[in-house]
Amino acid sequence: MNDSSWGAPPPAGQAGYWGPTEGGPVQGAAPAGPAYDAPEAQHTRPMPIVPDVPAYGGDQDDDRGAARLGGPLFRDETFQGDTFHNGAFQGDTFRNDAFPDDTFRADPQNPEPMPDAPQPAPAPQKKSAGRDLSAAIGVGVGLGVVIIASLFIYKAVFVGVVAVAVVVGLWELTSRLQERKAIKAPLVPLAVGGAAMVVAGYVRGAEGAWVAMALTALAVLVWRMTEPPEGYLKDVTAGVFAAFYVPFLATFVAMMLTADDGPWRVLTFLLLTVVSDTGAYAVGWRFGKHKLAPRISPGKTREGLLGAVLFAMVAGALCMQFLIDDGSWWQGLLLGLAVAASATLGDLGESMIKRDLGIKDMGTLLPGHGGIMDRLDSLLPTAPVVWLLLVIFVGSG
Repeated sequence: MNDSSWGAPPPAGQAGYWGPTEGGPVQGAAPAGPAYDAPEAQHTRPMPIVPDVPAYGGDQDDDRGAARLGGPLFRDETFQGDTFHNGAFQGDTFRNDAFPDDTFRADPQNPEPMPDAPQPAPAPQKKSAGRDLSAAIGVGVGLGVVIIASLFIYKAVFVGVVAVAVVVGLWELTSRLQERKAIKAPLVPLAVGGAAMVVAGYVRGAEGAWVAMALTALAVLVWRMTEPPEGYLKDVTAGVFAAFYVPFLATFVAMMLTADDGPWRVLTFLLLTVVSDTGAYAVGWRFGKHKLAPRISPGKTREGLLGAVLFAMVAGALCMQFLIDDGSWWQGLLLGLAVAASATLGDLGESMIKRDLGIKDMGTLLPGHGGIMDRLDSLLPTAPVVWLLLVIFVGSG
């Protein structure tokens, strides 16, 4: 730059200029001329007169009473609102053409957003059975051998097996009630009365079962009196419920055994319940999509219930036709339908109890199955249904 323009007389035709010690143009002067020497002046334009406009961002002028600058700051630019166009700012970003040397270039060369990188598809998850199938099958086969052997060798042994299962089931139920809800249902009168109830049902039939049930409930009431009265009502209520739920329902299995073809009736009862559970599991695991009771048992599906009904009806027709004296296949269809319904309701009933207690299984005695009560859940409510229908179809014989 040629410094001779600073402090020099104004060029010809110019009445005022910006000097090095001046604070602005000379009063009454014409618009200031170029501040550069002649070779550079041909590349500049005179600054326009700035009109008086309100200060930017408000309704008042600045402290000196001057209007806000409204002209362009760079060449070939216009100012609109908050954005310089055509070469400076747009929003908060420098435009590429504002500085040809790319000093402040901030915009990407490609203004289009980069697409997200494709994510690999998740690997399909295999359905899980939820339990150790090998252990469950092994334990199931072992229990089946014990039950069938005792059933057909000597009936009294089978009654003993039922009584032992009842006592263990009562122990599991009362233990979980005390652990999770602080409910102390007295186990001793329940265990003694429960075993006696099964034996009374086998020896004296329904009448003996009802008498034993009443005496067991009375024993629970009296036994609990030996402890402080706090919680007495909930403890004895839970005790009477346990007496009805486990041993009383189990007495119908013992009453089935008293018939001439009693072992075959009990076997039919066991087969139909197991087949119903197996059909529900197999069909529900393979095709289940619609939940049956998600708030009670999220794993059960309507498709599984349909599988239980179909499997149980087919098994019922075969059992009534070939195992039960004077039975007919159409009776077996009805029996299978009833078993599927009662077994499903029994399973849901115990699921309600376990949800209330906040547990998954009642016990850990049977690997792959849980506890004894986890196997009795569908058998107990099914026993009176099968006993009643067999009495209606073929008599108590």
